[in-house]
Formats: sequence, structure tokens, C-alpha cells
Amino acid sequence: MNAILARRAGPEDALAFTRMMADEGVFGQLLQLPIPDPALWRKRLEVTSEPEHADISLVAKLDGEVVGSVWLHSVGRNLRRRHALALGISVAKSVQGRGVGTALMEALVDYADRWAGVLRIELTVWADNERAIRFYRKFGFETEGRMRAYGLRDGRYDDVLATARLNPRPPTLLRN
Repeated sequence: MNAILARRAGPEDALAFTRMMADEGVFGQLLQLPIPDPALWRKRLEVTSEPEHADISLVAKLDGEVVGSVWLHSVGRNLRRRHALALGISVAKSVQGRGVGTALMEALVDYADRWAGVLRIELTVWADNERAIRFYRKFGFETEGRMRAYGLRDGRYDDVLATARLNPRPPTLLRN
């Protein structure tokens, strides 16, 4: 298998995001809607590609094609919650199980833990998505609760698990 390259996403990735999010095997496991809009993806990526922006999006490329993405974004504007960011991840159905998600999560967790001062990463996962739940646990996410009828998925309201990961080595003050 060729190497998976994880890099910061930019507006030039909008069409690749649109293609990936148009696949029911991808959007069906997320809170994304079908029939994605390339202009909307371009706008989102323009904002998060600015280096001083708190939100960040990474993409994974395999054989020159964008096959996955991971986002860290603020959970609101409350100053007392700025230590926490929310995570979203997607991997093209055709490459799931080939290490793309792992490469993205390793890059993102390293960025969050060592460089961005993030103490808490939050995410929701459909309660019946055992494969994803096992994947997130590998990276230290713990289930904190169940939210009933959280989102509409394929014509029914489904539950999600609220999960979070605390930085295992939060930044410390160097004392001289």
C-alpha cells in the first residue's frame, strides 16, 4: 500500500470533499446531508485554511486522491469552553479499513495535544456504529453519555453516544 499523506485542507479540496460527502457510505454515518454543495465546502475550507483560525481541517491523500478528512472546530463562543474542540472525521468508503482514519487521527491528536493547547476533544458517534466506537477508543475517547433521538438518519431518529478525550499530557509551565 502506498503511503498516506495527511496535510492541512484548503479551498482547492472542495471538489474532493463534495465527492466524498456525496457517498451514502460516508454521509450516512455523519450528520452531513446528501447532495453536498461544492461552494459551501469551498467557503468552509477557505475559513479553516487561515493559519490563525482556531479550527483546523486535515485531509488524507492516497495515490494522489483525497480519501479522508478530519476537523477540529470550536464548540461555541463561550470563553470558558475554549479548551474544548469538537471533532469530525470522514473516510471514503472505498478505503475504509486501510489506515486512512488512523493516519488522520494520529496527525490531529498530535496537533491538538502538542501544539494547539487543546485539553478536551469531543465527538458524537451513532450508538450502533461499533466499528467507529472501537476506533475512537483506540485514541482515548471515552463514552460520557447517550443522547436519545439525537439525529435523523435514513428516515428515523437515532441515538448517539457523547464521547470525549482528554489530553493525556496537558501543557505544563516550565519552571526555571
